[in-house]
Amino acid sequence: MTTPNTVKDALAKGQFQQAITLATESLRTNNERDIENELLYLLAVAYRMDNQPGQALKINKRLIANDPDNARAFQEIGHIHQSNQNVQEAAIAYYKATTLNGALIASWKALVGLYSVMGNKPAESIANAQVHYLAGLPKPILGARDLMYEGKLYKADQVCRHFLQSNKHHPEGMLLLAEIGIQLKIYGEAEFLLESLLALYPDHRAAGLELLKLFAKMGKFYQAKSLADKLIASQADNHHLLSAKASAMVGLGEIDEAIAIYQQLLTNNANQPGIQLLLGHALKAAGNFSQAISAYQQAYKSRPEFGDAYWSLANTKTYQFSDEEVLDMQKHASSPDISIDDKIHFQFALGKAFEDSKLYEQAFARYSQGNQLKQQQTQYKPEVFEQQVEDQIACCTAELFEQLGEVGDKSADPIFIVGLPRAGSTLLEQILASHSQVDGTMELHNVLSIASKLTGQQKRYPQVLKDLKPDYYLRFGEKFLQDTQVYRAGASYFIDKMPNNFLHIGLIKLMLPNAKVIDARRHPLACCFSGFKQLFGEGQEFTYGLENIGRYYKAYIKLMAHWDRVLPGFVLRVQHEDVIDNLEGQVKRILDFCGLPFEQSCIDFHKTVRTIKTPSSEQVRQPIYRSGMEQWKNFEDYLSPLKKVLDPLQ
Repeated sequence: MTTPNTVKDALAKGQFQQAITLATESLRTNNERDIENELLYLLAVAYRMDNQPGQALKINKRLIANDPDNARAFQEIGHIHQSNQNVQEAAIAYYKATTLNGALIASWKALVGLYSVMGNKPAESIANAQVHYLAGLPKPILGARDLMYEGKLYKADQVCRHFLQSNKHHPEGMLLLAEIGIQLKIYGEAEFLLESLLALYPDHRAAGLELLKLFAKMGKFYQAKSLADKLIASQADNHHLLSAKASAMVGLGEIDEAIAIYQQLLTNNANQPGIQLLLGHALKAAGNFSQAISAYQQAYKSRPEFGDAYWSLANTKTYQFSDEEVLDMQKHASSPDISIDDKIHFQFALGKAFEDSKLYEQAFARYSQGNQLKQQQTQYKPEVFEQQVEDQIACCTAELFEQLGEVGDKSADPIFIVGLPRAGSTLLEQILASHSQVDGTMELHNVLSIASKLTGQQKRYPQVLKDLKPDYYLRFGEKFLQDTQVYRAGASYFIDKMPNNFLHIGLIKLMLPNAKVIDARRHPLACCFSGFKQLFGEGQEFTYGLENIGRYYKAYIKLMAHWDRVLPGFVLRVQHEDVIDNLEGQVKRILDFCGLPFEQSCIDFHKTVRTIKTPSSEQVRQPIYRSGMEQWKNFEDYLSPLKKVLDPLQ
């Protein structure tokens, strides 16, 4: 049986015709996509080495159609164009390869020569620096970095750890292991590695930038801003650091200052689509929608295939695409040359465009394609979450809470709003944040961080909750209040709107027994379909598939019923449809639960000026309206997989 290794052996022996024959025959019988892609790559190499560039290009295009982010396919195209002295085309292909896999030293070396011929000295200097950097890496680290870029994270992790066993404090080894950890979402270990690396090598710029990005992922915006200021002190003109600082400031609600930084960066160089996008996000969070739209449009004008710019327009929820924009999106979405990420953004944006035009079949097809592509990127397994729910139910019993009593911090300051995304939580937050005694903050990561650290104990979380001494819960509560202080503006109460906290209500009760928890609930089909058609910036991987989101919703309902049994009265359930139908009645009910006096401003919530960073930001700046309540019914014919899962709950 022919395998990729058999083809590699033929190539190594210079038997290019034999390699072509073996790869072609194997492709006829192979049914596995990964093996098919490897065979296509080897076939393209064989054709190029056999002086058949036309065939090689054809095979590479087929490979890219299968795998748009295949860096080595673009490197092969670069080799072909370079051998034909097509300088511009070769440079484009090699550059694309390096953006997908920064460890491809052959592409960087080629770019040095090509940029020299083109007279592009700045680009030549950057490429040359990268060649020197990669050439200076120990071979195991270069190999592990290549594996990481290829998506082989566990193998990369293994190689890197083996290297560090005998090179304990090697800076590039520590950096790479942290980068792999971030991709594997092992944030605590990655944070420790990067902080240790900076303690050993304070001037390691790449580590500083990586830690800044990690802090942002973890919602540690105060730490991110402090680190950015420290690094900027010695690198005042580093636009990456300035951009990272601005992003942290957005997280802290310092929107005007962040906008000023982004605008200054664009004054220095207007052709920065990434900065234009971030400026748009900041303007949107501040409620400046017309300016945000202009920034997003400028972003796609700077880079026409920038899918995120189009999706950001769609994600305002009120923007109407022009016919020309729809045609442009369709053209880019079907291009074999754009990245998977751009393709995903285009599919979701087109879904919104077609839905707005009442072309529901086309809209659902686009949403489905976007979800399928996104699902391929994620490692979400519904059974893992379902087991987490079962673990919470098994461990967080009425007996546990009765035995421990109120052991945490007695502060009543926090109000948690939990549930599924797109369930109406932003509306509830806006209502409460309109009260004079309540600060609206954001989706805080602090509870998730505490739970994550407990997961690393000898006993898994939540099993470990039974064995912790009572003073631990007091310390957890105190730490939560201390770490979230930076997001508050002086009111007596504050909101944490992290929806995923519903999994940790038991932990919340133990560390903050007097906190209030509000469960934002919405019609199952409305909630799940709204999540299905939403492309989230980070996390919420369960939404990318009708069956997955249905199973998640069922598990959530099961767990919330458990909390009601073992912690009666601790959670207030608020049905979104009830808020729409009886705003004043539900507002009074919510305020009574929180121990707050009625204020008319909570009814007039849409007049409240504050930073809002969720997809519903523009919607909650308008009075209550019913138009979005039953949008899912336009797609009911396509929701059979979801209905089947949710059947008992409908």
